[in-house]
Amino acid sequence: MTGRYRTFDVARVRLRPLAHRINDLAGDFILPLDTPAPLFSAPALRHMGAAMLQARATGKNTVFLCGGHVVRSGVQRYLIDLMRRGLIQGIAVNGSVAIHDFEIALQGATTESVARYIREGQFGLWEETGHINHIVREGVQDGLGFGESLGRELAEGPYPHKDVSLFAAAWRLGVPVTVHVGIGYDIIHAHPSFDGAATGAATHRDFLIFAALLENSACVCSFGSAVMAPEVFLKALAMVRNVALQERSDFSRFTTLVCDLQDIPDNCMSEAPKSDPRYYFRPWKTLLSRTVADGGQSYYVQGRHSETIPVLYHAIAALESPHE
Repeated sequence: MTGRYRTFDVARVRLRPLAHRINDLAGDFILPLDTPAPLFSAPALRHMGAAMLQARATGKNTVFLCGGHVVRSGVQRYLIDLMRRGLIQGIAVNGSVAIHDFEIALQGATTESVARYIREGQFGLWEETGHINHIVREGVQDGLGFGESLGRELAEGPYPHKDVSLFAAAWRLGVPVTVHVGIGYDIIHAHPSFDGAATGAATHRDFLIFAALLENSACVCSFGSAVMAPEVFLKALAMVRNVALQERSDFSRFTTLVCDLQDIPDNCMSEAPKSDPRYYFRPWKTLLSRTVADGGQSYYVQGRHSETIPVLYHAIAALESPHE
């Protein structure tokens, strides 16, 4: 049966080389590990660091959930080192993280002016970035998810800047990075090479990998993802608790952290009333309130990722070596 409605013929779209694009982020925007700690006070990050160390000591997972602005903040080296030291056992990201990470590994630059290129009908339509579609399709044929496919490609392929790639590092270290996409959200979905079936299969596998990680998690940290992080976490948590109840086990006590720019009161474990517009800020009611209501603990820190992630990193270092 043929559908009744006309569809857009994506073969009509013209792609241009990345070399023709002006990048907003290039050069030395990725922070060195020896960058002095930001002058940013957040006791909650020290508490979270202690919880992460306890999770590692007891064989439990800490998972991070990240939006695109995290990699654009240049904190890759901190996250890679935390993976290397066994303090992050999984990272869940949206599609923009995968795109930024790929472009940085390829050319040491990323991010375009939406305002400029949408006027020119060129936003997101860059030849090399679309190679991600081929990577995912090939990975699915090998039984891999989205994150596995991209990690393998970046770790094993000729990418000049893969030393700062989260995906490449995670592949080398055996740490899952899961990519959670909605079709139409990301620039590579507008490319003629996009394969919705392959991407759907890849991101579905990643969702199941994330749920399996969550089964043994004690800490969940969310940075700059107002939709993907709380929604993917909520559905995976429902699956995990459903099975836990059947097996007469418990999965209620864990620690969550949200770092974002919203102004949230100190008592973040109580969700906002529906009369408050912040009620619709999903990380608050999902990650900080509802899912830890049965005995867990949550923390909120208002700040930029270039502050919160380095401060968390240094807090962990101080807790590991208190006399230095």
